Parts: sequence; C-alpha cells; structure tokens
Amino acid sequence: MRAESSAIDGTGIAVSTGTELTSPAHAGTGRSTADTYAERGGTPAGSPGRTARSAAGTPRRTPSPTDRRSGTLQAALGVTAFSLTFPATAWGLQGFGPWSLVAVRCVLAAVVAGGCLLALRVPVPARRHLAGLAVVAAGVVLGFPLLTTLALRTSTTAHAAVVVGLLPLTTALFSALRTGARPSRMFWLAACAGAAAVIAFTVQQSGGALTGADAYLFAALLICAAGYTEGGRLARLMPGWQVIGWALVLCLPLSVPGALVALSYEPVRLTAHSVTGVLWVAVGSQFLGLVLWYRGMASIGIPKASQLQLAQPLLTLVWSVLLLGERLTPAAPLTAAAVLVCIALTQRARG
Repeated sequence: MRAESSAIDGTGIAVSTGTELTSPAHAGTGRSTADTYAERGGTPAGSPGRTARSAAGTPRRTPSPTDRRSGTLQAALGVTAFSLTFPATAWGLQGFGPWSLVAVRCVLAAVVAGGCLLALRVPVPARRHLAGLAVVAAGVVLGFPLLTTLALRTSTTAHAAVVVGLLPLTTALFSALRTGARPSRMFWLAACAGAAAVIAFTVQQSGGALTGADAYLFAALLICAAGYTEGGRLARLMPGWQVIGWALVLCLPLSVPGALVALSYEPVRLTAHSVTGVLWVAVGSQFLGLVLWYRGMASIGIPKASQLQLAQPLLTLVWSVLLLGERLTPAAPLTAAAVLVCIALTQRARG
C-alpha cells in the first residue's frame, strides 16, 4: 500500500486510483497499458472526458457527479461484501474443515478470476512482477484466509473482527518500512494507541492471556499486511483487480492439489449454510467485492472510499449478531470504535 495513490480494500489488496485497462494489443508483451502510457506521457486513444495527471504522472479521467455517486455506491457495496467474510467463514466451517474451506475457496475464486482475465485478454504479467505477486498470493490469498479460518474454529466472529480491525494500521507500518517513508508523530501515536486497544481487548476477553485463536489472528495481521504492501506497489503498474486476479491464478498449482487432499481427509457436510458460506467467501468476498471496491475507488478517490471502509469492523459485529446469534460484550463495539478513531487519525496524519 502506498500513501500517495493507494488504499486498502477489505480483504485484501492496496489499489491505485488509475482507471486504465490493459489493451489486447499488448497481449504477450508482459507489459501493462499503464507502463506504456507512463513512458509515452500521453493519454489512451479515444479516452472520453477530461483528464488530470496523478502524482505518478499517469493520466486519469476526471469523474462526473454521476460517476461519483455510482462510485460511492459500488465502494459501499464492496465494504459490505467484505464485512460478511467472517460470518460466511463461520457458516462454511459448519460443513467443511478449515483446510478444505480455504483450499476450495481459493480454487473457486481463481476459476472466476481466471475466466475474467481470459475473457478480457489480459496479458500475462512481466517476469519481474512474479515475485511481488507471489508475496500477494502468500499473504492475501493463502495466509490470511487460512489463519483467520483456523482462528474462527474457537473464536467468535465479533472477537476476530475487532482484532483484524487493526489491519489498516499494521499495513501502514509495513508500508512505511517498505517505502522508507517517515510518518509524523501523530501517525505513530495513533498506531500505537490502536494496537494497545486491541491487545487490551484480547487479553481481557481471554481472561488475562492470549489464546491460540489470538495467535492466529495476530499472525494473520502480519502476513496479510505484507501482502497488502506488495500489492500496493504492483497496483502502480496494473489495475488492482488484475493484481488479485493473477495472485489467485498463481495459487492454482497449490490450491487444486490442496483441495483434493483436504477433502479426502476432512469430512464434508453439505448444508445450506456451509455451501452459502463457501460460495460467498470465494465469489462474494474475494472477487466480486474486490471488483466493486476497485471500481468505486477509481470514481471517488482514496479519502472518501477510506471513510466508507472504516465502517467494516462495526458492520461485521452487526452481522455476527444477526446471522450467527452472537452476543456482544460492551468491550467489542467500544474497542472497534476506538480502533476506527485511531485509523482515521493515521489517515489524516499521512494525508
């Protein structure tokens, strides 16, 4: 993730606000349209509307009021899709083992993403981008879903939502280390305050010590933040949905055999809840939600989209009550609200 022109989506990747798509004419070259435009210093042929030049020097279209309204709606729908990820995972665990659930989720999402990449004739990424895509795949496609799924075997979705609400702050820290940026003192104070609030919450909820589920959740924060940060770097060179799309496809050699092995060892009980949960985390959260989020980001920009994203942990708390019948302790919404305030302060400090 980069502070200048990227933001975090709800599951996973930092995205740029550019709207250029890769042209079929570049198929097989391993180069994105954004690379070509950046070198030529021009705008895409036939691009409608006025264009403005971003901080990176690449042109972007000035959105109309209608585009902004549509973008706000799409970004809000994307955040809503992401907020359902943990409840859907809890549903999926009613009929699948944790390893089967994650592997099947990856396969289904990769099939959908690969179909879209193929239909739009998106060229294969250049070899120099493969290492970065591997980091995204390890952190966002495999690591975060697996660790959070393992945690949700014994943790409530409300508890997990509060802990993972710290992810934007964790990603900001990784981004600062990766890019060498020096955030302000307010940024670091807000980040530390958010971390302290979450740690205090987890210790209080677990009776004075961290549980195994908490260890999984904190590990998920670290590995996913690394994937988000690398995704932000790649999003400067290709549209964000292509970053997650190629990361999903890159995982197929692991996810397909993994699904076959896991399904042979873990019992499967197909119910309405378990099937709905698997389909949602695969198609709704990991692909459709991302597409809506990226399109919304391109229309309304980072600041407005980021404000919408702040509602995600609180939405997950609502879903945990409505869909799973969980009972919230007073500490859960209070801690989530405190983390959201800290995130807002870090965004203001970085802006």
